[in-house]
Amino acid sequence: MAAKPPLERMQENQKPLEKLELMLPGFRGYKMREQRREADRIVRNYIYDTLERSRDDLTKCLQMLSDNKATELLEPMNRIIAILDRIAEKVNRASYGYSGFFDSIKIEEQDLDRMLDYDSKLMDMARGLSGTTSGFKGDLTQGKFENARNSQQTLGDALDGLEKAFDQRKAIIEGVKV
Repeated sequence: MAAKPPLERMQENQKPLEKLELMLPGFRGYKMREQRREADRIVRNYIYDTLERSRDDLTKCLQMLSDNKATELLEPMNRIIAILDRIAEKVNRASYGYSGFFDSIKIEEQDLDRMLDYDSKLMDMARGLSGTTSGFKGDLTQGKFENARNSQQTLGDALDGLEKAFDQRKAIIEGVKV
């Protein structure tokens, strides 16, 4: 059985007072938007944590490459780790979908739903990257250095795709790009 999306789980686990709040005129929309933002925060925290674990794995890979005197692979590895750090911080610091009263572009419920859907896709990409990172670490642990350059290229491509996808997030949320 597939895990339920965070928003659905949050709505199922509402306390009686929260259910009562949803019945108040004018408060329902506010509460629903807050739930969507909270669900998105949970998804992005998961993405960030996944990227941090991948970074830890890559740091161990860097150490193994250094220990085995694979000097030609150290600089590309440092670059990959730096890119991963940059993406993780973008995810960590990204907006939760708030818009100010006077902002020209208002973030409405359907925009928040798009943001949550898009962040769920980013979560899948982060999981894929984590799998690639774990595989690379496993190869190095077993002393399989012959495919290290190809693994670094694969990691670099995956990071490039993840960063481009994350950079498109704002346009997706605002409905500019579908």
